Amino acid sequence: MSPLISAQRVATLVGDFPRSPAYIGLAESLRVLIGDGRIGLDVRLPSERELTAALDVSRATVTRAYDVLRESGYAEARRGSGTFTRVPGGRRRAHDQALMPGRGGEDVIDLNCAAHSAPPGLVEAYQRATDELPAYLGGPGYFPLGVPVLQARIAAAYDARGVPTVPEQIMVTAGALAGASIVAQAFTAPGERVVVESPTYPNATQAVRHAGARLVPATVDPDGWDLDALAATLRQTSPRLAYLIPDFQNPTGHLMSDAQREELATALSRTRTVAVADEAHQALALRPGLADDMPRPLAFHAPDTITIGSASKSYWGGLRLGWVRAPLSEMERLLQARIGLDLGAPVFEQLVLADLMARADEVLPVHRERLVAGRDALVAAVTEHLPDWRFRVPDGGLALWCELPAPLGTALTEEASRHGVVVAPGPVFAVEGGLDRFVRIPWTASADQLVEAARRLAAAWGVVAAHGGPRHGRPNRVLVA
Repeated sequence: MSPLISAQRVATLVGDFPRSPAYIGLAESLRVLIGDGRIGLDVRLPSERELTAALDVSRATVTRAYDVLRESGYAEARRGSGTFTRVPGGRRRAHDQALMPGRGGEDVIDLNCAAHSAPPGLVEAYQRATDELPAYLGGPGYFPLGVPVLQARIAAAYDARGVPTVPEQIMVTAGALAGASIVAQAFTAPGERVVVESPTYPNATQAVRHAGARLVPATVDPDGWDLDALAATLRQTSPRLAYLIPDFQNPTGHLMSDAQREELATALSRTRTVAVADEAHQALALRPGLADDMPRPLAFHAPDTITIGSASKSYWGGLRLGWVRAPLSEMERLLQARIGLDLGAPVFEQLVLADLMARADEVLPVHRERLVAGRDALVAAVTEHLPDWRFRVPDGGLALWCELPAPLGTALTEEASRHGVVVAPGPVFAVEGGLDRFVRIPWTASADQLVEAARRLAAAWGVVAAHGGPRHGRPNRVLVA
């Protein structure tokens, strides 16, 4: 049976929609809500009579709005049942074949990618950016360091976090991964050592490998960083760089305290190691009050730190934008490395991100609310259906790092795919193998999907725990986040 949404809930979501004319404003608001997932797919919309009363509009307004939705492919009428949401192209419109190989079926719950759908307000940001774009059309459109207005917004965000920054210290990139590639090309030579956490974000370490560097793993335990062991690794290997994720580490979700950052900065200074701090998840503080009381950036404690930021997790992955913040003295080196890879990020998306950052106090709290709801639903469901799994509930980020009772993570993910749920096993995040006792489960789907995913994982775990299963190495699926 399809779920339904109440008229009062729809009225709350559409808010003060444009009313010139009202039916167009209502249809557009509903289209955005369906498109970004705040109203799910195959959901029965309220009857015209119910919505008319809830919105205090005429029956004709609702009737014509529903007609527009159906004509544009965002709803369908079912005889005797009502009006149901849909999207042009169906559920798989948002799936790339590289990320979801094969047909997979309409009901596959894809939790391989730790990234959320677009937050409310994105469509409006694109509309405002369209008004700004003509001012840039008279030039060639190349901005190897970034559109100045966006550089200034990013620099101001660092200022607000206690790290004085001028726009000239910012390079806007085509995502955080592109930033990691540029840094690796600029600051490493073939054979040089780079310390990386394990587990860690695998695509970033692959970018370091492509530059010819040798990876030196530093273990991040389920309970956090062992800074004594990390300092010993720095002394013993004298690495050129240390790639670290101090803010809601991917995949463990750990948050490094100010005291730990200060201790780490001392160890880095003693070995003349430059830190590369990946802050892709920094804006995703989910514990009440934490967003206003986050630890200072690692660059506050270690001024030569190179910081990588991202719009993908705090706003939307489809923007494909990130940035690098570095000391002014290093920007020329970064620029030379960058022009060997690309000549800059798209202007239009940079204008969209600049608009979103100017409204961060409106956009980010709503985004965090969605993540909190997903996290809490996932934690409750895993606790109920998989009580022998161990995990720590992070104060932020995007995923649970679950420890299984036995090293069957890869076998579990293979069996889980047969039950219609996709997750990433621990070995994907390991620098030198191992970690098959773990799986990562993002909370980036809807609450209903997360609960169902936990049920399916429990069924898959029951099969694997009883019989074991094939382990063919890393699954043939691209991990992008």
